[in-house]
Amino acid sequence: MAQDEIRYDLLIQDALRSVIRKVLVMVRDDGLPGEHHLYIAFDTTADGVQISDRLKEQYPEEMTVVLQYQFWDLVVGEDRFEVKLSFSNVPERLVVPFEAVKAFYDPSVQFGLQFTQPGAANDAARQHLAAAMPDLVSDADDGEPGHGSHDAAVAESDSDDDHPPAKSGEVVELDRFRKK
Repeated sequence: MAQDEIRYDLLIQDALRSVIRKVLVMVRDDGLPGEHHLYIAFDTTADGVQISDRLKEQYPEEMTVVLQYQFWDLVVGEDRFEVKLSFSNVPERLVVPFEAVKAFYDPSVQFGLQFTQPGAANDAARQHLAAAMPDLVSDADDGEPGHGSHDAAVAESDSDDDHPPAKSGEVVELDRFRKK
């Protein structure tokens, strides 16, 4: 078999990340429509991620933010988004490059994207999607997802107790397209 010198896997990831960017532009311009709300898991160690030392200590590898009720000053650039959220009643500004995003999930319509990178640990994002969409994410770890804070903005790989696990929907997992 020929080596993939075009790197279709990276092209697909870029295309799918543009979906997240377009959704965030819509949210910035018009707010969240209907029952939509967004879970965005990202690698806190990735280049370009800017979070406070307090949050970095609390989430040394991965963090999942929830854009639903209380978020402000959403800025969407070509390569990143910025948002202000409240954590335990302390406002924090986050800067997240799209390359750092590991998972994106909108439970209101049961839609999720999961990104994998060679050598990157995606266990927490995979557990979050597995808890939210157990029938669709079959290779998640068997560990229980943790229950993090819902305080206005953040959940550490949690299953949202207000929303039962989805029974159907669409998750695009890039590893399924790769030859192993």
